[in-house]
Amino acid sequence: MATHEKFLILGSNSFSGATLADHLAAGGHDVLAASRSEEAHPAFLPYRWQARPGRVRFMRIDHNHDLAELKALLAAERPTHVVNFAAQSMVGESWLHPDHWMMTNVVSTVRLHELLRNYDGLERYVHVTTPEVYGSTDGWVTETAPFNPSTPYAVSRAAADMSLRTYFAHYGFPVVFTRAANVYGPGQQLYRIVPRTIIAAMGGEKLRLDGGGKSVRVFIHMSDVADATLKIARGGRLGEAYHISGYELVSIRTLVETILKQLGKSFEECVEVGPERPGKDTAYMLDTTKLRTELGWRDTISLERGIDDVIRWAERFRNELAKLPAKYVHKP
Repeated sequence: MATHEKFLILGSNSFSGATLADHLAAGGHDVLAASRSEEAHPAFLPYRWQARPGRVRFMRIDHNHDLAELKALLAAERPTHVVNFAAQSMVGESWLHPDHWMMTNVVSTVRLHELLRNYDGLERYVHVTTPEVYGSTDGWVTETAPFNPSTPYAVSRAAADMSLRTYFAHYGFPVVFTRAANVYGPGQQLYRIVPRTIIAAMGGEKLRLDGGGKSVRVFIHMSDVADATLKIARGGRLGEAYHISGYELVSIRTLVETILKQLGKSFEECVEVGPERPGKDTAYMLDTTKLRTELGWRDTISLERGIDDVIRWAERFRNELAKLPAKYVHKP
């Protein structure tokens, strides 16, 4: 651990943000964590249920409204690295209120970047973005693939990415980008496909599977992604994007079948098929040669082992999870 490093995580209530906070605390870091809502339930915060040598200090800051508070935090705490997970992140729901996605992911995010550009303590800004900016991919794509977004969510993320490219070119703003495959792991929100399948099967409920689960993805354990994100934050080339992914392609249906098999259940008894949602991309296939060769990263957790991690987490917090929202609740 570099002694001068100090990390601020924006969007720390997100699954990815909370897991990175835990990863940093496990390495002995004291971590600043900020999110727009009150700190999430401990079942969703691995740094709360794990014994860690570092600590995580949480502050409620909404980058849509609280940039003055964030500016004060920067002045008082002097973080060297800012990792931004804060975004409106649901794809299908972005069709319902596209202006909310544009406000949070574009307008407010550009205002955030203006604030950070004028903060003299920033060494690295990690912008956590998405492969959705590419649309459906044909074969394994590198970080130079053209943007072809197909949903309001993807358009909003592409716009912020393109704005940051100009900030790097014009100001030398110290940005690095990450784009990860579909993440999963203990502590993920219950409406995501892996915990949703597990919770439904454990509770004897039917899982609704849009389009029958034909789309193909790579699912990567969030612990591997957190390790990659830290490597990129420390050693990634400024202005560059890095893909974070494995190479094990599975359809959503195969993923669900794998989960149910580990729970001793069958697809037919647990799943009902619904219509496909609009604009859903068929496949993301992210080439990770750049991350592996430049920064020496490797993914280490197989899908079967990772699913077992989530099952054990769901069993541990079964009583608490039964009382928590199982569906996405939109906040403008």
